[in-house]
Amino acid sequence: MTAAPAEPVSRRRAPRGSARRNIVAAATELFARRGYEATSVQEIVAAAAVTKGALYHWFGSKSELLTSIYRELLAEQTARLREIADGPGPVGERLRAAAADVVAHTAAHVDELTVWARSAHLIDGEHADATRRERRRYHDLFRDLVLEGQRAGVVRTDVSATVITHTFLSALGNTHTWFHPDGPLTFTEVGHQLVALFVGGLRPPEPADSPTPAGDRSEPTA
Repeated sequence: MTAAPAEPVSRRRAPRGSARRNIVAAATELFARRGYEATSVQEIVAAAAVTKGALYHWFGSKSELLTSIYRELLAEQTARLREIADGPGPVGERLRAAAADVVAHTAAHVDELTVWARSAHLIDGEHADATRRERRRYHDLFRDLVLEGQRAGVVRTDVSATVITHTFLSALGNTHTWFHPDGPLTFTEVGHQLVALFVGGLRPPEPADSPTPAGDRSEPTA
């Protein structure tokens, strides 16, 4: 019996276990290079070597695919932060470790986070709402660690924990808008400098210069 001719490489389907991973990787690369709006579902499935049926098995739409890329990274980052926050050691050390971990995770996923930053405004409805809720949980967890530091006396109290949290996370989250890979510093080096500024800025002012504590009554708006 004559064997059937081999299917061309470009038409071969990805192994079932790797299909979702291939779709996410292909979409991330295309969104980063071409832009979310300019990338079609057909281009994603072709690059991932899967069928449209496989894509829609995992993701209901292109917007859900984009949102899932970010939400999965956010879930991973939240789990890492929770482990640090609940871990042993003085709160000052845990705060430094948490800030450094944000930098490390961001540096490892620059493409995915840049894609989201550029395209998040295009997403609305339930996907946007779910993302905001999950990001709020992450911000609250980071803020709670800052509050613990304030109660322990190792973090300044004249600036609210909410302001501290948003300032650091926003500064890191906007790095992609001005960072250039061909510059004198790597992304990781820039991140480490941001951590140095963050940790240095947390120190309580000298007693003679201490203004009235600002408290932390404001609600996060993430």
